[in-house]
Amino acid sequence: MGKARTLMSCSACGQQVGQWVGRCPGCGAWGTMEQRSPATASVPVALQTLRHEAGGEPRASTGIPGIDRVLGGGLVPATVALLAGEPGIGKSTLLLQLVANLSAAGLPCLLASGEESRDQVANRARRLGIPGERVAFASGRELGPLMDAARAERPFLLAVDSIQSLRDTAAGQVPGGPAQVRGCTDALVGLAKTEGIAVILAGHVTKDGDVAGPRTLEHAVDVVLTFDGEPRSGLRMLSGGKNRFGAEGEVAWFEMGSDGLHEIDPRAMLRTGEGEPGSATALPRLGRRALAVEVQALVVPTEGPARRQATGLEQGRFQLVAAVLDRAGRIPLARAELFGATSGGVRIDDPACDLALAAALASAASGVPPPPRSAFVGELGLTGRVHPGAGMGGRLAAATAAGLTTVFCAGEPGPMPDGLRAVPVGHVAEALEWAGFAAHSRAKRDRVA
Repeated sequence: MGKARTLMSCSACGQQVGQWVGRCPGCGAWGTMEQRSPATASVPVALQTLRHEAGGEPRASTGIPGIDRVLGGGLVPATVALLAGEPGIGKSTLLLQLVANLSAAGLPCLLASGEESRDQVANRARRLGIPGERVAFASGRELGPLMDAARAERPFLLAVDSIQSLRDTAAGQVPGGPAQVRGCTDALVGLAKTEGIAVILAGHVTKDGDVAGPRTLEHAVDVVLTFDGEPRSGLRMLSGGKNRFGAEGEVAWFEMGSDGLHEIDPRAMLRTGEGEPGSATALPRLGRRALAVEVQALVVPTEGPARRQATGLEQGRFQLVAAVLDRAGRIPLARAELFGATSGGVRIDDPACDLALAAALASAASGVPPPPRSAFVGELGLTGRVHPGAGMGGRLAAATAAGLTTVFCAGEPGPMPDGLRAVPVGHVAEALEWAGFAAHSRAKRDRVA
């Protein structure tokens, strides 16, 4: 029989670790770790009911309507949210403005930064026009003192910038490593749930755009927010992923200026080249809303190896649409370098934008712009067939709001808004007859058949 494994358990909160530590990583108490066998390491569990208040979940407005919408209506007490983004995208600025708004509304907040000193954060607040006395600051380098400060102050919100810079000196792992990140996150989640303090953790992303650190980081938090955009344009996009308190996929747009982030209506910035060859309008669903977004393409003939490069579009989807056009649409793209992009740096992963991307590529290859004030909605199959997109009601409303008059789509989309007409198509060649390629003869044969 194997040797019985022993555990170290905190006598105050029941936190279990595999080796002795002087300070409990769960509650922060000193000298409470005791050796126990697995059979006796557990603590009694207090049973409770699921009785709830009739009014629903209490929420606090952040003072920024876009953030409230992404969160599902505001910030729920004891929420743990992860704000992930690339370096320099504006996470620290967003956190500072969020903390300042909540503090001004009478909700005390604590901002902890392990990447910047107090003077650096104070200078940013001065540039943004935020009164420094509104914001309470604490060093975010060491977990223990931060937990003590949060328990002593009991703020409504604890903002940590960033979780990768936080370290538990009682643990033996390398600061910023997966084990440290996991342990610090677990301690902060325990703090939020036991003390009722909302916690927002700024997090890094990898070069592939994924959240840095162990995958358990995303599982442990209640909300995952992604903050990205094109740094050179100033356009930023806050999108909600996992959300236990609201709908997933909601999006808010901001513009970075000298005085901070300002929420904007992105419609004017997402359609800039209408009427030019190589541009077509898509109607993607971004969250619960749909928007008219310009998709751009460039086709350059080459004698060497052909490149395929996309910005703001899924690379695999871009290559698939190009292959379908070459084979099923009879548009010669195999010996050409292809480049695709979205206006404003918006990232699109909606399959119903395939037809708009195909229209942009066909327009760039032929030099003929798409029909004026038109949009394209549909997912392309490998045979060139166009499949309908979900949520056509919202897409048609977005087309009307953008001043469009024609929508190329698969089948009949249902009731049409005033001033908007639908052009039903079943094959990609039908939707691209305006480009002048001979492939439309195949579409005519299909209709006859």
